[in-house]
Amino acid sequence: MFLTNQDMVELAEWRQQLHRMPELSGAEVETARAVQAFLSSTGADRIVTGIGGHGVAAAYEGAEPGPTVLFRAELDGLPIAEISDIPHRSAIAGRGHMCGHDGHMATLAALARGLGRQRPKRGRAVLLFQPAEEDGSGAAAVTADPKFREIAPDFAFALHNLPGIPLGHTALVDGPVNCASRGMRGTFTGKTAHASMPETGVSPMSAVAGLMPALTALGSGGPIDDTFAMVTVTHARMGEPAFGIAPAHAEVWATLRTLTDARMEALRARAEQLAESAARDSGLVVEIDYHDVFRHCENAPEAVGHLHRALEAEGVPCDRGFPPLRASEDFGRFGDHAPSAMFFLGAGENHPSLHNPDYDFPDHLIGIGARVFMRTLRDLLG
Repeated sequence: MFLTNQDMVELAEWRQQLHRMPELSGAEVETARAVQAFLSSTGADRIVTGIGGHGVAAAYEGAEPGPTVLFRAELDGLPIAEISDIPHRSAIAGRGHMCGHDGHMATLAALARGLGRQRPKRGRAVLLFQPAEEDGSGAAAVTADPKFREIAPDFAFALHNLPGIPLGHTALVDGPVNCASRGMRGTFTGKTAHASMPETGVSPMSAVAGLMPALTALGSGGPIDDTFAMVTVTHARMGEPAFGIAPAHAEVWATLRTLTDARMEALRARAEQLAESAARDSGLVVEIDYHDVFRHCENAPEAVGHLHRALEAEGVPCDRGFPPLRASEDFGRFGDHAPSAMFFLGAGENHPSLHNPDYDFPDHLIGIGARVFMRTLRDLLG
């Protein structure tokens, strides 16, 4: 083991400090500053800041030429109020690290501490702390940033903790591992009227009432295969909070979800047709826009092979038959630039689910994830 017991105590404390100070996507100023300070303490050969927003990357150079191997963690928290009574609970009202990104950062911090003590023999190890994963914009911003060329990888790896899997066990498969998703917002505009004479206006009520079940009927889930489709209505509002006005304005928000990007295009087209038809039938104008756009995340077999060998060498139990997840993840964009793979690290079968208000990352996983990553790195770079 390349980390001491004292290292593990300090890394858990650092993780808990991050847990107390969650910042939302695109606003990770203090989190990035804390990461930069930690990386500086390990003697990284180079630290790149401000990549794709508040992203931070550290490079550790080997003595001989070789490939660049990148490991990614996420900086951002969520707009979820924490309800737990743990000593390190969030100190920021309405925000929390309810997805475990604090633990993912601590795992890469553990790797940084090990690399600070012993560089790879060849090539270069890059630790990337990416902003704005939760809204799907971060990986796209990082890879579009000219600074990304300075750390462009030959392989890219990541992990995500996952409640429902036994603590410390893992799941890893080839192919799609996270669904594509996007938030669709339909904005409907008609004409107001006095509530006593609604017939003199154009109300979006009927259009919205019919559209919501029609959208969900496009896909209700089921097995996550090539035909998988799911639409979840997440928000709706209509008119003003008044009793004397028949409404003229309404919004419907829905999340579209498919296994692959190709399937998403077909679902998006059908959802737009429904919204446009509902508007036309009611004499409304509709505008459609999209938010939180995630492409599907797919593991490259070559990268999966490296992770499997590391898991086996470290004696970490692995399920090779784990199905893709409905949840989305923007790590897949790194696959446009290099063979990439993500594995899932079990947070416990009865652990609170991701995005639950009482979720907390198990500190026990920091060492396991770091060992797997370090073994992967040493196998590739020596």
